Amino acid sequence: MSKATITADRDFTVGPVPRRLFGSFVEHMGRCVYSGIYEPGHPAADQNGFRRDVLKLVRELGVSVVRYPGGNFVSGYRWEDGVGPVAERPRRIDGAWHSIETNAFGLHEFAAWARQADVEVMEAVNLGTRGVEAARALVEYANHPGGTYLSDLRRRNGAPDPFGIKLWCLGNEMDGPWQIGHKTADEYGRLAAEAGKAMKLVDPSIELVACGSSNSGMPTFGTWERTVLGHAYDVVDNISLHAYYEEADGDVASFLATALDMDHFIESVVATADATRAAGKHDKRINLSFDEWNVWYTRRPGEDMPDAITERGGWHEHPRIIEDAYSVTDAVVVGTLLNSLLRHGDRVRIANLAQLVNVIAPIRSEEGGPAWRQSIFWPFAQMANRARGQILRLATSGDRFPTEKFGDADLVDATATWDEETGRLALFLANRGLTEDAEVSVTLRGLDAARVARAEVLTVPDGTDRYAVNDEQHPDRVRPRALDGVAVDGDTTRLTLPPLSWATVELDVSRA
Repeated sequence: MSKATITADRDFTVGPVPRRLFGSFVEHMGRCVYSGIYEPGHPAADQNGFRRDVLKLVRELGVSVVRYPGGNFVSGYRWEDGVGPVAERPRRIDGAWHSIETNAFGLHEFAAWARQADVEVMEAVNLGTRGVEAARALVEYANHPGGTYLSDLRRRNGAPDPFGIKLWCLGNEMDGPWQIGHKTADEYGRLAAEAGKAMKLVDPSIELVACGSSNSGMPTFGTWERTVLGHAYDVVDNISLHAYYEEADGDVASFLATALDMDHFIESVVATADATRAAGKHDKRINLSFDEWNVWYTRRPGEDMPDAITERGGWHEHPRIIEDAYSVTDAVVVGTLLNSLLRHGDRVRIANLAQLVNVIAPIRSEEGGPAWRQSIFWPFAQMANRARGQILRLATSGDRFPTEKFGDADLVDATATWDEETGRLALFLANRGLTEDAEVSVTLRGLDAARVARAEVLTVPDGTDRYAVNDEQHPDRVRPRALDGVAVDGDTTRLTLPPLSWATVELDVSRA
């Protein structure tokens, strides 16, 4: 049995839990929008065509903010195509995902859906094929009360009140050669600064996210951030990060330790942003928006399956694209990635699990059929709904395991939050070990634990293996169950985590 010791001190905190950390992403890609969140004629559709079964799961997931409409899609998108009478909207080719975009769903529909889902809108503007004027015009259309051509057009299109969108992305992955309108760092930095300036002249209250590196393996990583912020530091408020992980070549140990890579990525971007702040003698601090992250398989473990994006074929409406089925192993990794984001919640103020429905998503649905939770739904929902108050800075020690990519990693990965208002301390724990239980001891300082309020664990279901998934026929095969044997003894709580598991433990506590 492996062992881990965790110490949580009431007075050693990272900062308050940022609610925008629990965001997601809806892109016009595959079946995320059409037959995902929107399917007129479905038995569960409301009068707007929104799938109520999916809406129910989105609320249960605890999503706080949703990025829209892309992603790569936005770099070729004309926002005007998605407003006005639906019957008059143009059908367009979408080069990013080799599909036909009907534009039946656009800004008005998304804003109405977001209100029903109780999520904040995070809108992206096209800085690939368009620029300053289109971005400025979209802010005026969306946020200006009335009395101008664009704001009155919004009113004529059925929205008398402004959408009041406060969070805006200045393009998407502009460092990537795959991006429509790909730019150098200097080209993008200048454009982002000018577009952002024009957008804030329309609405000074908005917050802007500049494109950082598409991933930390990009050859321009680091220099891209420095150059872009050199141009746009005074205009933008956040810089973005994107990262996807997968189990490759049977190296499950490295896959289970990928949160170490996320930690390093975050800390590197923080260092670059702060160095730019110092060099430019800026007063404000740039925060981070990790607005795309997830497990994404270009190949399933042990299978020779090409990435669905490369299987082009003809031009179709909402084709099936990267509809990964997630296993228990994937769920444990997603839990540790959530831990990484929470650990850095003082600087990562926004994060978006990509995507929300069907496309590498925690929620799956079938056209005309049911919707269900994937395995990765559970760690996200547990943290989004339990993490409140202050993020505690934990001291951990215990057994470690070797990995090829990242060196030695802790077998038990943990974060915790404490909410003085409710008297709840929440622990989020992963056992990365494949074969052994992990005995965990948690010592509290400055807090007394009265009882265990809740304890759940997600692990390999009986009679299955670590690749077990949920599907249409078995939607609840992988789900949390009660974690028995959690014992509170004075200032120490003891528990045992089964192999390959993700657990959430809530304690009722008071000040010592």
